[in-house]
Amino acid sequence: MAEHLPTLAPYLDQEGLSLDHPSLRRMIPPYGGSDRTWHSQTPRERAATRTPRGPWWGTPAGRTIDLATALFPELLYERLDELGIDFGVVYPSLGLVFLHTPDDRYRRGTCRALNRANAETFAGLADRLTPVAAIPMHTPDEALAELDYAVGELGFKAVVCAGYVQRPFAALADKDPDVSEYAFWLDQFGLDSAYDYDPVWARAQELGVSIAFHSGFIGMTPYRSISSYVYNHISMLAEGQQSLAKSLFLGGVTRRFPQMNFAFLEGGVAWAASLYCDLIGHWEKRNLAALRRNLDPALVDRALMAEMMSRYAPDAAAVGHHLTRRPPEPEEMLDEWAACGIESAHDITRLFVDRFYFGCEADDPLTSLAFNTNVNPFGAELNAMMGSDISHWDVPDMAEVLEEAWEMVDHGWIDEQAFTKFTFTNPARFYTGTNPAFFKGTVVEQAVDQFLSEA
Repeated sequence: MAEHLPTLAPYLDQEGLSLDHPSLRRMIPPYGGSDRTWHSQTPRERAATRTPRGPWWGTPAGRTIDLATALFPELLYERLDELGIDFGVVYPSLGLVFLHTPDDRYRRGTCRALNRANAETFAGLADRLTPVAAIPMHTPDEALAELDYAVGELGFKAVVCAGYVQRPFAALADKDPDVSEYAFWLDQFGLDSAYDYDPVWARAQELGVSIAFHSGFIGMTPYRSISSYVYNHISMLAEGQQSLAKSLFLGGVTRRFPQMNFAFLEGGVAWAASLYCDLIGHWEKRNLAALRRNLDPALVDRALMAEMMSRYAPDAAAVGHHLTRRPPEPEEMLDEWAACGIESAHDITRLFVDRFYFGCEADDPLTSLAFNTNVNPFGAELNAMMGSDISHWDVPDMAEVLEEAWEMVDHGWIDEQAFTKFTFTNPARFYTGTNPAFFKGTVVEQAVDQFLSEA
């Protein structure tokens, strides 16, 4: 959806927040999606600050009915049959910005205002539409508080979490605070996180909500072109989601929560197929036994090396002993897979393929990689799910989304069974994996129940 600011404004006011406050003015672009800061700067200022160029316009324009559909949930509800959608889980746009508002009060307040607004706006549409709650992630405590409120009190069945938190380097704590705007690291909740986020995953599982992530990555290096939004946009979501998935996987989150589903939205699945292969390849060569077997410097035959150096590099022979010297490393530090508990490469399939889901746009032909069991190790299928993205600039005609997805079948890239998984069974598994009653009272309840009974 594209949030309708006049509808949202009263809820912000009830939280004691103003759209004119600097904390929001620097985060919310002018209505339509262009970046206020970039447009107000001179070319010299843009170059000096490396201010990334955003989109000129981010929502539908060529078809006014589509723009209205993006803004007004009741109109979307009325058009669902025309769009070929039986049931929709609706994710925010402006809400993704709220998740990253630096000011603690405004971040939590805007997310709560948005959640309250959507809970009321979608209340009468629940048989065919359900909104997701925006869950800020700067600390586990704030995530837990909004989970409890949004799910426990407002009744949300689905959530979207920030995909990262920008944190300042501790080494720069006594420096100019403006430095942190440019010098920061990304906390992605798993490996090397500043906090233990396990209580968040545990509480989500108790509440019956699967976790979906979606955050923009423009502004992160290398997505800081000052002249081209296209440059900034291409592949940035995929790269952000890939680093998040690595953090969760290598941090052992999927091992500790073997029943929790995690989804990565809008980045496609090609990056996931590559990551899945890379994880297996790296584990096979860099698990602890392989390190001892093949990569321990103590294995080097120094006498043979000295002989070869004397023959082929005599001028360097005097310093040759430095070539095989490595600093000592504690045994526990050598095993980078310890948190995952992997004993064989097959375990990666269980911890990666079974737990991760991937939101793919309808016109992405590389979605077919998810179903290519001839290439994916161990004949795996990745859990690709169709995300329509109907409220954004990259969908010129909402009514053609399903047709574009079907083109993968027309071209022979996937078969009809894979198409059914893409548009129905994978999304059903994602949401019912933590809440078997997710689709109760909806128009797809009977179809989902039948699928679950046969699965």
